[in-house]
Amino acid sequence: MNHYQYINQTKRQKQNGKSVAVIRYDEQNQDAPRVVAQGRGQIANQILDMAKEHNIEMQEDSHLLANLLEVDLGEQIPPQLYSVMAEILLMIESMERET
Repeated sequence: MNHYQYINQTKRQKQNGKSVAVIRYDEQNQDAPRVVAQGRGQIANQILDMAKEHNIEMQEDSHLLANLLEVDLGEQIPPQLYSVMAEILLMIESMERET
């Protein structure tokens, strides 16, 4: 990860508030995960509240978030993010089995 980019993400969050991106993965379609929601500031807070309300697993990764915010809504994540998303999906699956 580029240190300069990390500093800019931290500065941006302080100025604009939190940012979030929501992905959805449908195993039956076997497509890549899609970005289904994005938001900053108050909208991000509302998305986070809804996720907590529905016990949806969340992952914090500023570098991944920066990449997901560049993807248009409804679009599949780019291939360069497949390995990162696979790790996150495996972690979530493991957490779900434990509960």
